Amino acid sequence: MSVVGVLVSGNGSNLQSLLDASRDGRLGAPVGFVLSNKPGVLALERARRAGVPSEVLSHREFPSREAFDARVVERLRAHGVDTVVLAGFLRVVTGVLLDAFPQRVVNIHPSLLPAFPGLDAQAQALVHGVKVTGCTVHLVDPGLDSGPILAQRAVAVLPDDTVETLRDRILAEEHKILPEMVAALVGGRVRLDGRRVTVLPVPPGQ
Repeated sequence: MSVVGVLVSGNGSNLQSLLDASRDGRLGAPVGFVLSNKPGVLALERARRAGVPSEVLSHREFPSREAFDARVVERLRAHGVDTVVLAGFLRVVTGVLLDAFPQRVVNIHPSLLPAFPGLDAQAQALVHGVKVTGCTVHLVDPGLDSGPILAQRAVAVLPDDTVETLRDRILAEEHKILPEMVAALVGGRVRLDGRRVTVLPVPPGQ
């Protein structure tokens, strides 16, 4: 059985969606390890309450991104992780991590990529005046939010939206789509043909 490791930097609401899906059997795999690059964040408390091992590993203690990622890989492997989810992890990962888990590193981003990559995607959407934004689950590659797209959900931008109200409505969709796509990946239902991804349906009776 696959084991999911989750990298976090903050509140951890997407981590909670994965923990809930694992507990309910919807994920098809346990969340076996949580690693944060920041101490004292709520995500660590969420892991503790769920009985999931967690650690803090500060990126500031390493001379390079690659050195940090090498230690992250070491800790993930120590917990038997084979699928990695970036759930609000505010670090750009390197080839060290990606090569250790090829096509098994997943990210959730609060826009309809390729629109509005990087930080503050909700603010970018408001500045550009778009009428629809949303969220994207994608495999991670060396670029910035540029990996093959697994799935997207659209969210309307309302005339009176603020960054906070738009973020909350996007998050509600993230909490649904992320466990679904992680379940597809660990269940062997993701087919990759170049940049084109096919996610197969759940077999009948499962």
